[in-house]
Order: sequence, then C-alpha cells, then structure tokens
Amino acid sequence: MNWSEPSPEGEEPKIEEGEQEPQQALYQGDCGELTLDARRVLVQLLAGPSLDGQRHSKLWPILIRDEVAIRGRLSELFLQLVIDRDLQVAFTRQAETGDLEVPRLLRRANLTFLDSILLLHLRQQLTQAEARGNRAVVSTDEIVEFLGVYEQAGNTDRALFVKRINASIEKIKKHSILRKIRASDGRFEISPSLKLLFSAEEIQALTRIFQEMGKGLSSAEPPSSLHGERGE
Repeated sequence: MNWSEPSPEGEEPKIEEGEQEPQQALYQGDCGELTLDARRVLVQLLAGPSLDGQRHSKLWPILIRDEVAIRGRLSELFLQLVIDRDLQVAFTRQAETGDLEVPRLLRRANLTFLDSILLLHLRQQLTQAEARGNRAVVSTDEIVEFLGVYEQAGNTDRALFVKRINASIEKIKKHSILRKIRASDGRFEISPSLKLLFSAEEIQALTRIFQEMGKGLSSAEPPSSLHGERGE
C-alpha cells in the first residue's frame, strides 16, 4: 500500500518535477486548477490556429512545462495536442475516437481547388528552403504566376481569376500559414507548421491533383478541408 507521509512540522511539501502547485482562485467563482500562464496557453490553442515559439515566445516554455496538464484538459474536450519541439509549433486537432461518437469542437475549413494547389506549392517551397537552410519566402507575384498555369483555357476574365487567387492567399494567411514580412511589399514567410497540418494520405491526394492538372485534366477534386482548422 502506498500513501504520503506527512511533512515534518514547518517543512514545505516537495513538488515533484512536472507537478504544479495548487492554484489559488484567480477570480470569484474560479474553481480551475491550472496556473494563469497555463490557462493562457490553453486559450491560445483553442482559439487557434496554432501556437509557436516565434509569435508566442512567452507561452511556448509554459506549454512545454505544463504539457501533461494541458493535454489532460484538451482530452476532456476530445482534442489531441500536436507538438513539434524542433519547429516549436503546436496546435490541436480532433482526437481519433474510433466508433465512439463524440461532439466535435473543431470545424474543418473547406478548400477550393486553388487553395489546395497553393498549399501544395507552399509545402514544396518550404521543403526546398529547409534543405538549403534558408527561410521559406514567397511573394504575391510569384504565387499569381505559379497559379496562372491552372487558369482555365479560354478564360476571358483575368481580373476575376486573380481575385480568386488573392482570396486563396487571404485564406492561407488567416490560418497563419503565410506571415507577412514587415516592411516588404507583398512578401510572406511560409510557416513551418504547414509540415504538420496534413497526413501522408492528404499530401498524396494533393500531389495527384497537381500532376493531373499539369496534364490538363480539369475534373480532379481537391481534399475538402484543412486538418484540424477552424472554419467560418
């Protein structure tokens, strides 16, 4: 049988590594157990789309310190915490619960064909830049030129097509995959979090679309959602 021995009088009980001290109420009616900083991490993860060491430099070490407790809170909501310590990126996604029917807290963001092609292009640019040890940077003009290959033959409304491309760029920016570079005109850095957002099956599906459209096929259907992201 295991039990805790009472601490000698006057001696503070020891806190094991990874164990939190009891949390005092932060406001009237508060019955939470997480520290204030850990709660801020939890809110950022739930608000999405991600938490990373560059944009959230104060929250990242708290996430690592209190990972077990935060994972527990997310599990109670049927959510899974995904962390890449090398990239310093974390986000939540719906837990795989098998045959167990559970409510879904996260909605998926529907992708258009141009969204899917743009994401694949950005993923490839990210991989190539990392192989060279460089930051992955793209410009609006480069994106428009690349996606111009997929403009339907005979299209007479170029302005409308460019408008659709800009809408795709704005959607990707909203999910923090593209980050505008300060003091630059239409240049963006590709977030490393893009490497974590797709399963191998989804990447293969995107690649097939890319190849088929390169052959002039127009009937391919893109994957319908960003994995774990919030929709409108």
